[in-house]
Amino acid sequence: MLYEPEGYDATRWPDSYWRASCAALPRCPQLQGEARADVVIIGAGYAGLNAALELNDQHGADVVVLEAGQPGWGASGRNGGFCCLGGARLPDAAIRRGFGAAAVAEWAEYERAAIARVRDNLVRYSIDAQVTEPGELLLADSPRAWAQMQVAPLAKGARLLDRAALRAEGLQTGAYLGGLYIPDGFGLHPYAYVTGLARAALAAGVRIHGDSRALSLAKAVDGWRITTAQGVLQARQVLVATNGYSDEVLLTWLKGRILPAISNIMVTRPLSETELEAQGWTRTLMAYDKRMLLHYFRLLPDNRLMFGARGGLSFSPASVAEFAMRARAEFDLIFPALAQVEAEYHWNGLVCLTASRAPYIGPVPRAEGLFCALGWHGNGVAAASEGGRRAARMLMGQPSAPPAITRRAPPRFLVPRKWALGTGMAVAGLIEGQMRAVSA
Repeated sequence: MLYEPEGYDATRWPDSYWRASCAALPRCPQLQGEARADVVIIGAGYAGLNAALELNDQHGADVVVLEAGQPGWGASGRNGGFCCLGGARLPDAAIRRGFGAAAVAEWAEYERAAIARVRDNLVRYSIDAQVTEPGELLLADSPRAWAQMQVAPLAKGARLLDRAALRAEGLQTGAYLGGLYIPDGFGLHPYAYVTGLARAALAAGVRIHGDSRALSLAKAVDGWRITTAQGVLQARQVLVATNGYSDEVLLTWLKGRILPAISNIMVTRPLSETELEAQGWTRTLMAYDKRMLLHYFRLLPDNRLMFGARGGLSFSPASVAEFAMRARAEFDLIFPALAQVEAEYHWNGLVCLTASRAPYIGPVPRAEGLFCALGWHGNGVAAASEGGRRAARMLMGQPSAPPAITRRAPPRFLVPRKWALGTGMAVAGLIEGQMRAVSA
């Protein structure tokens, strides 16, 4: 794994507002002894749990989910709660060049279906995820970014907002020159969503074993043999859905094909209406900017402001504290009227990037019955939810169920990731430079 062990220690829960504000899921028992299943899924996040539900509900498969911690410990329980378009970093021109014109429309349809999937899950499984207003706001952090927004074609329902319009609509900051409103998506409580999926899976008969990190994965006569600290599982098929927390020793094929990047979140104390009006930010709209290591933020239903910032090279306490100070300074620039407001929660976690700039939903080469669904590029709430469903259909004999851009296995990064991070190379440059080179 790329970072220090404390970043992967599933016994240590993050200081997360999400977990503090939501009823915890009853503890899923550790795998003990020997067991069998049709399919074993490694990872109880959005992708893994949606795959389990699809396999159980639609195909009647006997499914076991293994989780190193408990459902909600990983990225699915600690992200910003943006259910929005995304999942890949490929512009339409690159998709058209690499996969053909039909793949552009196919991916766009997938993004919309992914948002609809989350909405359907919330209704179908009666999950109260504190959904906020629809749409998202892309903010221009530089004159160049604002100029690009103004010449790009607008999708249906999208509209440009200059500084005056942002101020008039309760979206005022101290930093951005304008923004693009996109009507798709909504905000939600990510821990409530992932634990709601886990409850639904358990109710449907899926076996979920927590505190059961997969330690080895070996080919067997009739499928695969997975060992944990206290148990052994035999299964015909295995789906690895661990995203940025993937163990490249467990699955050596992944080595060098993914780049976990640290994302950091803080949540303020509840803000008064007077404080919000003084700043001019009174909406619960999801918002983010055009930086590579972006800022993302939204007002929560209890008037706390959640603020996220990508970056950081280490999980060491000194590095985490240093980046938290930097992120706080950036928050103060964006929301100057709130510069003295206390933050009550701070935590971080990993997003997963690939050199192909797209998720991978497909088989592991030369390993019959072994599959992956990962690489959501920091937009996994929707993309991973639908990705898990498509992965399940692929396991059940529909190889073209995932979109074309997700069926191409990601190559390895050109520069050793550990060296790049260890020498302090900017993660933004590492990601963009290598992705462009590999995709050229």
